Amino acid sequence: MTETTDQQIRKQALTKGLLLGIIMSVLSIFSFYYITSMVTSLLLITVGPFIISAVLPLVVAILFSFDLRKAIGGFWNFKQAVTGIFIMFFAAYLIQYLLVSLLFAKVIEPQMVEKTKTAMTTAVSGMLEKSNASQNDIDAKMEDIQKQFDAQKDPTVAKQFQSFAISILFVFVVALIFAAFFKKERPLYLTADEPDPTV
Repeated sequence: MTETTDQQIRKQALTKGLLLGIIMSVLSIFSFYYITSMVTSLLLITVGPFIISAVLPLVVAILFSFDLRKAIGGFWNFKQAVTGIFIMFFAAYLIQYLLVSLLFAKVIEPQMVEKTKTAMTTAVSGMLEKSNASQNDIDAKMEDIQKQFDAQKDPTVAKQFQSFAISILFVFVVALIFAAFFKKERPLYLTADEPDPTV
């Protein structure tokens, strides 16, 4: 990897990562309001956030990966692809963490977990009541939901560090997977200065 290419990949990846992080943050915040204010059906509460917070970001990440490769001339080897995509994804993760986990969840919506829990318990209890579930079954399910959301409240420093480390590892693994798909070696008949004619 030449120094010029290295700098170009890092610069483009960082820029696109910041933009990707903003897009993912907007989608995450919209997902929260979708759950708490827009729908009451358990199906919509379950499927909607998956589409908003997983499917759409995946589609955007794929488009950004294509665009990143195009921005450096259309060619990069596996190592270059891993470097660029990891920087882009890691920058996006940091932006989303700052905007959603810190700014939004701590300042704008400090009751974010509680509101999400209320929406979820209302939807689940309504579904169980319609299915003629016993009160004991409903109470047991509500207790399970309560435990799941309690675990998200006031995490310790150790848990936050562990979560951060796991997230970095996950981002790297995803970058490896994306790089395997998006790597594109330069054909021998093209010089280093010639861009990919197909992009």
